[in-house]
Amino acid sequence: MSGDSPDDTRKAFSDAVNMTAKELERWLDSDESKSVGVTGGDKKDSPGGGESVGHESGRRIVQLLNTKKDDLGDDDYAHMRKVVGYVHRHLAQRPGHEDIESSRWRYSLMNWGHDPLKD
Repeated sequence: MSGDSPDDTRKAFSDAVNMTAKELERWLDSDESKSVGVTGGDKKDSPGGGESVGHESGRRIVQLLNTKKDDLGDDDYAHMRKVVGYVHRHLAQRPGHEDIESSRWRYSLMNWGHDPLKD
């Protein structure tokens, strides 16, 4: 996907991210959102102070959703591709033995802008 055109990347991103910016903002403020994910190595010194990788990505996704197409840069497209890859990989790991509504699997996906219950 790294060689995809900006149009292809935006399309794949909008297919993967099925939450609106407002829905994602509300979700990121919840305790459930903050309860899942892996914190990146030395993140304690970062402005997020131990924020999980997915939660940080969610904040970036909100920005991307609120950015006009013409204002998107290379870093934005790179993050969009990262989001698409994560969502696709994580969807393939769907747990089969539990109710997903309140699962860590769903919560993690939602931090990346995808609610599997909306599918």
